[in-house]
Amino acid sequence: MSSTFALAQSSRVLKLAWLGAITSGRGALCHQNRAMSSSARLPFKHFLLALAVVAIWGSNFVVIRLGLNALPPLLFATLRFALAVLPAIFFLKKPDLPWRNLAAYGLLIGVGQFGLLFLAMRGPNAAISPGLASLVIQTQVFFTLMLSMRINKDRVQGYQWLALVLAASGIAFIASHTDGSATPLGLLMILAAAFSWACANMVGKQAGRVSMLAYMVWTSVFAVPPLLLLSLTVEGPQAMAAGLARADLTTWAAVLWQAVGNTLFGYAAWGWLLARHAPATVVPMALLVPVFGMSTAALVLGESLPAWKLIAAALVLSGLALNLLWPLRPWRAAALAARS
Repeated sequence: MSSTFALAQSSRVLKLAWLGAITSGRGALCHQNRAMSSSARLPFKHFLLALAVVAIWGSNFVVIRLGLNALPPLLFATLRFALAVLPAIFFLKKPDLPWRNLAAYGLLIGVGQFGLLFLAMRGPNAAISPGLASLVIQTQVFFTLMLSMRINKDRVQGYQWLALVLAASGIAFIASHTDGSATPLGLLMILAAAFSWACANMVGKQAGRVSMLAYMVWTSVFAVPPLLLLSLTVEGPQAMAAGLARADLTTWAAVLWQAVGNTLFGYAAWGWLLARHAPATVVPMALLVPVFGMSTAALVLGESLPAWKLIAAALVLSGLALNLLWPLRPWRAAALAARS
């Protein structure tokens, strides 16, 4: 299978799997699962690859915090997307999509999601800790559900309401137990970032069958100019120059991790796996992202994990798991029946 075909297939499968699981598109998901001829079980090497991807995505929040020790947040975001574009854009063909789609996705992800995320996590007295940020940002799943319900007139199923209540209870639990790990403003900023990510999901859904890797690179083009302009306006040339002067090897490693590890390797590897395995086999691994986020924050940054954080995480993750795994039950039953 050529890399272009694999990436195109992976993009289509990823959108059907993720968006199908978080909206009422159960039929589309089951149809895609039946069409897959691959095994229902990941080979051990493929499992390790999937684990590496979710570990990168989860630990990325700690990497963000390390980068923000030197760089102003908007400048950091600018560099992150600039390195995602160059030099990859010279090797990846532009997706056959309207420029407005690429621009909308780039603005929503670049300025809306990562701009707000970096601003909320900036400085030693950040508005939210990396571990909690990795958890709260996952509410994008439920924002996507609500947007799909409104735009596509999808009907929300009973299990989705239960999942939403569980996740909302977890967020409320965080809001009522602040010990310096999160402020009300920090929570609002991450929720706004999650909403922007959800809007980007809807734009990405309209893109249809394209190479996800090429899509990420070409949409990043539209994230760089507004982020740079905002950095010049809000942070100022002096703060930008001072941040670049403070940047050390750890800082630049954080920028490279963001661009190369988190974006290019992460999406390419995830797409490669989805091109070879049923979505129901691969996509649930994404539930480990906040687990890695909270655990690496505790190990690397010494972020505390009191009981209230664990309870909040359990509530949010329970909602995510219910929302993602419940629609996959017909596929599991079919797979078990085929084996017997």
